[in-house]
Amino acid sequence: MVDPSGRPEDGARTLVVTGASRGIGAAVACRAAAAGWDVVIAYRHRCAQAQAVVDGIRGRGRRADAVQADVSDPAQVARLFAEVDRFGGFAGLVNNAGVTGGLATVEEVRPEQVREAFATNVDGTILCTQAALRRLGHRHGGRGGVIVNISSTAARTGGTGEWVHYAASKAAVNCFTVGAAREAAGDGVRIVAVAPGLVMTDLHADNGVPDRPERLAPTVPAGRAGTPAEIANAVVWALSEEASYLVGSVIEVGGGR
Repeated sequence: MVDPSGRPEDGARTLVVTGASRGIGAAVACRAAAAGWDVVIAYRHRCAQAQAVVDGIRGRGRRADAVQADVSDPAQVARLFAEVDRFGGFAGLVNNAGVTGGLATVEEVRPEQVREAFATNVDGTILCTQAALRRLGHRHGGRGGVIVNISSTAARTGGTGEWVHYAASKAAVNCFTVGAAREAAGDGVRIVAVAPGLVMTDLHADNGVPDRPERLAPTVPAGRAGTPAEIANAVVWALSEEASYLVGSVIEVGGGR
């Protein structure tokens, strides 16, 4: 539910971050709060972790709330943004919620794995972007804003031998970013994407390969996996006025891999 601590101050900016109970999403939410944003985080399963992120942001003196929502479900996206409307000050969205669908080769991947990856990564990004544009766009009486889609360098490298289906879903996110950005730019909304490379998150353990970052680190020119904080820095910069001429771009943050 909406944070009962008070209404937003005049000129306050609220950022919605999906999939923000942990990992990159949580890092983005915390870094954005440090940069002066109020934050609404969306999560699907991990209520306690989401609440811990909210508590940390409130501890920094910013308003924050957590809303349970599966972004692949239009009804739940509508409910999420109804809560955002009550929270007030909406000015930015980070479409971070994402799943791999599980490790599998092209020959072995099951239809349900493909559907899972595309439902969250592509459908969810589109549904949340639609809801955001209907609130931010000048034609709807909005004050404009910024949308950052979280992609992956796998969209370029292909995810060979591991998750080509996931890589394909992130390539779709890149394509959507370009097309949507060109539509929205004249309506006061900037849309860009940030594409992380190999990053130390729970994603690897969730797929049964907790040692993957260490194993693949030698393939990264930078010599290591990245951190969620490093990705968050790029995302919060892309949200800022310093990136005001960045439209439809896909920014890779992958250590050169």
